[in-house]
Amino acid sequence: MKYYIVNRNATLNPGFHHEVHTREHADQLGVRDRIDLGWFSNEIEAVANAKRYYSDADGCKTCCPRAHRG
Repeated sequence: MKYYIVNRNATLNPGFHHEVHTREHADQLGVRDRIDLGWFSNEIEAVANAKRYYSDADGCKTCCPRAHRG
């Protein structure tokens, strides 16, 4: 299981949506304005949870490739 976050600042993402990252990757990127989503067994579950906050939530192509839609 991994810990996931969603970026609150959509303008920092290439598609101008709210990206879901693993906590480790978000820390590497320096994402500070975020919502902690918690522990999930996969990125698809994490993105589904993030959609409770942002309907445009999408997985990061690097750390959440199975949930990345572009």
